[in-house]
Amino acid sequence: MTNGTVTTELDAALEKHRTELTGYCYRMLGSSFEAEDAVQDTLVRAWRSYEKFEGRSSLRSWLYRIATNVCLDMLSAGNKRARPMDLTEATPLARAALSPRPDHTWLEPMPDARVLPSTADPAEAAVAKESVRLAFMAALQQLPPKQRAVLILREVLAWRASEVAELLGTSVASVNSALQRARATLAERSDRGEDAAVSDPLDEEQQKLLERYVAAFEGYDMTALTALLHEDAIMTMPPFDLWLAGPADITGFMTTLGAGCAGSRLRRVEANGLPAFAHYKPDPEAGGFAPWAVQVLEISDGRITGFHCFLDTKRWFPLFDLPLRLEAEAD
Repeated sequence: MTNGTVTTELDAALEKHRTELTGYCYRMLGSSFEAEDAVQDTLVRAWRSYEKFEGRSSLRSWLYRIATNVCLDMLSAGNKRARPMDLTEATPLARAALSPRPDHTWLEPMPDARVLPSTADPAEAAVAKESVRLAFMAALQQLPPKQRAVLILREVLAWRASEVAELLGTSVASVNSALQRARATLAERSDRGEDAAVSDPLDEEQQKLLERYVAAFEGYDMTALTALLHEDAIMTMPPFDLWLAGPADITGFMTTLGAGCAGSRLRRVEANGLPAFAHYKPDPEAGGFAPWAVQVLEISDGRITGFHCFLDTKRWFPLFDLPLRLEAEAD
């Protein structure tokens, strides 16, 4: 067998794990781009040190060990990704102001296809989707890095405690203790009612809710939109730290500071295991529609509870393989 054949086979063997490793690194880091950088670093390190791989564990376990070390190194600076409501109180509409914070502040959206490996097991697929939803991702970011790794490996990826202990170079008792503390932290956040109740696949009621949402948003019909929003609905717009609570302030913002979005177009995308849309705003200068946001929606009890607009379209639209403009529809 030639060196070229060995190299090709190794590349293929490593590449096979890219999606699941990206999902793991994304849960660890809370950043789409940092996750992809971490996976690339992991695969390069694995490729360079493959001759030292003794096969005492599976290739997959070895890759997870490398990825964990890469992520822990990246998290050593202590930065925690967050959502606007993790950092500030809700802003009344009368005091609404658009104040951006640096990119590294924010929990970032991620296309499902980049982090959710295909599986024939519906239960496994459901757990994977739930574990990249925004509320769960935000909760993960509140955990110390090693607790975060333990919780993801044990609860999401269903590793045995002994496997996690070996990966982290610690004891089973230490792993179980870290898992218990992590579960307690997540349970506190769950008590705050942040879980999105989204079926997989969406049930008929949820599909109809999204159809009505698209019609209301594209028609900029605030009465119709109000009827779809939960009374405790929130709206966020990273990179701005502003967030709004309640249908009155959300629709009030959309008809004042956000009035330029009237006449927009939405296109369905898959993000964070939740319903999501690419939002294109009318472009008065060039005609057609220019990219404005990736919207990720949270749904519960037949209403929209979260309306999260990620506005850095120069980063998000290429990540989601979206066109950078839409032409005006013919009459």
